[in-house]
Amino acid sequence: MRKWALLVAAITVEVTGTLSLRASQDHSAWLVLVVCGYLASFYFLALVLRAGMPVGVAYGVWGAVGTAATAILAAVIFGDPFTVPIVAGIGLIIAGVLLVELGSRNHAGEEGTP
Repeated sequence: MRKWALLVAAITVEVTGTLSLRASQDHSAWLVLVVCGYLASFYFLALVLRAGMPVGVAYGVWGAVGTAATAILAAVIFGDPFTVPIVAGIGLIIAGVLLVELGSRNHAGEEGTP
């Protein structure tokens, strides 16, 4: 459970950094939060890997959830477009990550077989 909490932290600070990058278009002071968000995100992501999560799963979930959350929050906060093709793309990303997760679990079950 700890590795998933660390992954949620990594996603949260990455999304914060990315939204701050968008906000920095109007006020450059937001760039401080951009740098801090990205540094913290990679730190937490490293902790996730140290906790034993496979890199493909960790990076896939981090990227997919981060992309979806950023798109949704940017639409709400900044009025960025949130169209049907964007929703479909996010759905495809999530489906791909689920396949990676399932493949990772199947492989972990096969390790003990000769």
